[in-house]
Order: sequence, then structure tokens, then C-alpha cells
Amino acid sequence: MNDMNSLDLPGRPQDTRVVVAMSGGVDSSVVAGLLKREGYDVVGVTLQLYDHGAATHRAGSCCAGQDIDDARRVSETLGIPHYVLDYEERFRKAVIDPFAESYVHGETPIPCVSCNQTVKFADLLATAQELGADALATGHYIRSRANGNGHRALYRPVDADRDQSYFLFATTQAQIDYLRFPLGGLPKPAVRAIAEEMGLTVAAKHDSQDICFVPQGKYSDIIAKLKPAAANPGDIVHIDGRILGRHDGILRYTIGQRRGIGIASGEPLYVVYLDAERARVIVGPREALETHKIYLRNMNWLGDGNLADIPPEGLELFAKVRSTRPPRPAVLHHKDGATFVELVDGESGVAPGQACVLYSDEGNEARVFGGGFIGRSERGAEAEAMLSRLGARTAPITAG
Repeated sequence: MNDMNSLDLPGRPQDTRVVVAMSGGVDSSVVAGLLKREGYDVVGVTLQLYDHGAATHRAGSCCAGQDIDDARRVSETLGIPHYVLDYEERFRKAVIDPFAESYVHGETPIPCVSCNQTVKFADLLATAQELGADALATGHYIRSRANGNGHRALYRPVDADRDQSYFLFATTQAQIDYLRFPLGGLPKPAVRAIAEEMGLTVAAKHDSQDICFVPQGKYSDIIAKLKPAAANPGDIVHIDGRILGRHDGILRYTIGQRRGIGIASGEPLYVVYLDAERARVIVGPREALETHKIYLRNMNWLGDGNLADIPPEGLELFAKVRSTRPPRPAVLHHKDGATFVELVDGESGVAPGQACVLYSDEGNEARVFGGGFIGRSERGAEAEAMLSRLGARTAPITAG
């Protein structure tokens, strides 16, 4: 395995138990197959997270009815024991409810990060330990290896197009030491070829695309159901204070959005800020989205030393504020208990609730230094302060 010759575990494979988190997709299925082939004592576990209504048999959903059946069939083919654990209640409390609450407050949350933080790498990891497993293996595209100080470190995968490090930045050191990611050294086409070779029925199965508990990919429908008050109407306000129109709920908007705002204007306008407290959608020109500084919360530092060791001038590294964009030059600062990142080239459409993930460099060998959730951006803070000053002076725009 590059990451596949060994899991860096003591003892012989046949004496080593590994629990594999099997989602029913090709990636985790191949992980189970490769470890079985190497002689490990493999146990497959599938989590039933959300199995209601339209999600049950929809292609591309995660851990729904069809996926559980697929994981079971793969386990039968491989000749390994397979268990399905009902984690729906845990998933609702740890992922769905916080997701809805974050959205109501005008943020753009990433539930996949929360799921990894809680259900998969906390609850499932504890279950794997209870089963006597020496490691928990998953089908994520990320690499880990010993860093020489008795622990393991995370690195970007060989296949940059499949890089999932953005969603795993919150993994703790203790979790990293127990987890294994056998696919980090393989490109996706090779994984599908291995699945074909093993005769797995999921070899050509489509990858998961949507958030599992959003059956039609429409966040607003789910939030409106869970948090009806979030659908309250309010004003659409220009950053200069003019009221341009009305909206039917801030949950239908995201920072950076241009289309579907619901107002006519002679200039292109973008959503630049969501004022949840006053139910206002703030719009402005594209340049109002640009920011060079973001403030982070819930930092998970995986670099050497401590955050407090960062020099006064900051630490040069690379940062990614969207999963689909490459890491870009940045400077990390930590002062008086607060953490913020200066983005050298700037970034547009940065929204609270998103992640800022930190790396040693921009290449595929880059080490993951952890990261944090974006609390606010420099631009967002400016918009908030300006609107606060305007207060009741906001007035509807008049014709002519």
C-alpha cells in the first residue's frame, strides 16, 4: 500500500484486529478487502445514521438502506463479520441539530466535519476499542504516518482530486494515533480497479455527493422543518443602508450568493453578510466579499509545539477555506488567546461556520496542521459594525 504494505501496527496481521467503517461505497469496501487480503482480523461496521423517507434508497446518500445492504454484501463476499449499529439518535443530537442551529444563526456549517468529530471518530472509535480492535480504518483519502515522536501525523493524499483533509482537520491526536487510512497512497481509478479485481458489486457505484440527511440537496427545506422560525421574512439591505426588498427567510441565502437573491438591480449584487438577529440579508458589490483576515474558533492544532509558541510575527503556512480550492499562502497568528489567519492573496465569499484548514505547504506531501472554524471575517466584521451604526437609519429605496 505505500500506505498499504503495513498499517504500522505491532504484531502479526493475523493477530491484529482492525474495525473498518463501511459506508457501502467502493472506498471503504476496498479498505476491508485489502486488509483481509493482508491477513488482518477484519470486522466491518456500518452506521445507520439517517434512513428516512426519500433518503432510504436514493443513490448517493450515505449510510441509507441501500448502502447498508451493499456493505453487507461486500462483507459476505470478503468473508468478514459485519455489524450495523443504529446511531440515528446520536447523529441527530451531534450533527443534525447543531447544523440547523448554526444555519439559523446565519452560518454555513459543514456537517461532515461534525460527523467525523463526533459520531465516527468518537462514538465509533470507542466501539472499535470495545471490540478489542487495534485500529479503526476508513476509506478517507488522506495519509497518516509516524512522525518520530511516538505519534502519527496527517498528510494530504496522493490523489489531490480526492483530498478529504479539509473534512478531517478536527481529528484529535489521540484519534489520529488509532486511525488508519489505507487509501491515502492510491488514486481513485486504482481503487475501483482493485474493487473489480476482488469481484465487489460496488466497484462501479457512484460516490456520495449530498449531505446524507438532505435528500434532495435543499438545505432550506430541512432547516425550515427543524427550525420553522428561521423561515421568517425580513429585509434585503444594501451595505450602504438602503432597503432593496424583502426575503422569506435568511436560511435560503449563503454568503457569496449572486443568483436567486430576489431583487432587481442595475449592478451585480452578492450576499455579503447575514444578520440573523434582525433577519436581514446584506448585499453589495463583489469587492465587498474580499477579505484578507479571518478569525477562528475551536482551533485544533496538530503542528509541532503549541499555539502559544507561534512567534509574534506569525507562522507562515498555507490555508484552505473551501474544500474545492487548493491551499494558499497565509500567516497564522495567536495572540491573547485569539487565533486569526492572514490570507496573503485574499479570499472571497468567506462565511462563518466554514473551516479554515492549515497545511505545511501547497503540495501533495503537505502535512495537515489542523485548523478551526471561521467565526468571522474581516469583511463580515466591517459589515456588522457599519449596519450597527446605521441602525434605524436604514430606509427603503424609492423609485426614481
